[in-house]
Amino acid sequence: MRKLLITGGRGFLGRNLAESFSTKFEVLTLGRNNANYEVDLSKTVPKFEDEFQFVIHAAGKAHIVPKTAEEKEAFFNVNTEGTKNLLKALNSVKSSIQTFVFISTVAVYGKEVGENISEKHSLDGTTPYALSKIKAEELVQDWCKHNNVNCLILRLPLLAGPNPPGNLGAMIKGIKNNRYFSIHKGKAKRSIVLVDDIAKMLLENLDKNGIYNLTDDYNPSFRELEFAIASQLNKKVPKSIPIVFAKILGLIGDVIPILQVNSYKVSKMISDLTFNCDKAKVDLNWKPKKVVNNFVITKK
Repeated sequence: MRKLLITGGRGFLGRNLAESFSTKFEVLTLGRNNANYEVDLSKTVPKFEDEFQFVIHAAGKAHIVPKTAEEKEAFFNVNTEGTKNLLKALNSVKSSIQTFVFISTVAVYGKEVGENISEKHSLDGTTPYALSKIKAEELVQDWCKHNNVNCLILRLPLLAGPNPPGNLGAMIKGIKNNRYFSIHKGKAKRSIVLVDDIAKMLLENLDKNGIYNLTDDYNPSFRELEFAIASQLNKKVPKSIPIVFAKILGLIGDVIPILQVNSYKVSKMISDLTFNCDKAKVDLNWKPKKVVNNFVITKK
């Protein structure tokens, strides 16, 4: 059976990918704990005892806004140096590797507002997260080109699946605890994608090259997501507040963090930010499901 290495195998995406691939591959994981290779990539170059045909590099740091120099540096340690250390380690088994899949992010485009943003957009990201991922993309592309390995880079938006982390997880928790409010009737739209669809696509396209945005090709509004979540939790749909009031709360939250809302979060909730996945539809036969109709908060 062909071997596949997944870094970040205990993370949200890595865990779901490992489960999906386990029926057709011998899946080996790399992570800081509870993995076949227990390694901190940000500090160590691992030593591989196996030869892999495929590698999915899903390990990475995200989901926080850095407030200190140390937190900013952590993005580069994990996302950039971690990628560099992984590639160094793979030099010992590079002859067996057919495809390297790198899990990147739409944050590399550096857009906070925009619609239908495609892979042709320049990489204007300036946050530590975006810059660390841009550099990691460059490292991966150079290594694959030098070693004649297929290079597949996936730029992902918000991820949906059972027990999600990040902003979607925070939204679910807020609605569950009656501590979430909608802004301007939740009109703003966001790109989102199901982890199951990513896994299905990869199973069918591990021989491909290229850089692709993956979304559900629908881009739901916050209100649609709020309805989908509330219905599963048997909760009332959150009440909506005017933009002006939300901005005032955001300003207060900038000073009093305990409110768990700030100006940055408010601005994200009132702005459209969507991405184009037409390239994946053509090249990868990408046929995603609509998240609001298929998103399951927890597995039964």
